Amino acid sequence: MIKIAPSILSADFANLERDIKKIETADYVHVDVMDGVFVPNISIGIPVLQSIRKVTDMFLDVHLMITEPVRYVEQFCDAGADLVTVHVESDTEENTHKAIDAIHAKGKKAGIVLKPKTPAEAVLPFLDKVELILVMTVEPGFGGQKFMADMMPKVTAIRKLIDEKNPACELEVDGGVAPDTCKTCIDAGANVLVAGSAVYKAADIPARIVELRG
Repeated sequence: MIKIAPSILSADFANLERDIKKIETADYVHVDVMDGVFVPNISIGIPVLQSIRKVTDMFLDVHLMITEPVRYVEQFCDAGADLVTVHVESDTEENTHKAIDAIHAKGKKAGIVLKPKTPAEAVLPFLDKVELILVMTVEPGFGGQKFMADMMPKVTAIRKLIDEKNPACELEVDGGVAPDTCKTCIDAGANVLVAGSAVYKAADIPARIVELRG
């Protein structure tokens, strides 16, 4: 089954509880954390995640777009994340392994993220120990960007690696996912789709979530 993970980056932050309830028919809540260093934008952090955890039982998919995430992954787990993903570009390979191990030690799921210019092979050191791989289909840091269809061969290549080495691992895409691009992502091998504006700008959000499932 295709899972949908609406990004609250497109929600109304003054009415976050209301807007999370609007997406209850989805599978995950995607929480984008940006530090203004690894990416040029700043979003939300640990106190907001703690507040979200208090108002929903939904699965919280926390995407850390921060430098040296190993410093904070335990705090995000304690704040209520069910899954924490870290960028392979944000630290050394050794520290990325440490971050994954720290997330698992907290009893949570761990994942890695690849920016558009990062090749598929970058997943190999981590493939056997993560529960999810996220391929960015826009440059991380801002919502509402145009979908990069040229990322689909990378998605397909990673799907092949997952099927060979860690079939339980999920493959997520994030960036520009909408009714006109969701099938392209699914056909390439993704099974979790992050969508922000495509969900929150829809007149009928539950219907849009159904539509994005392909």
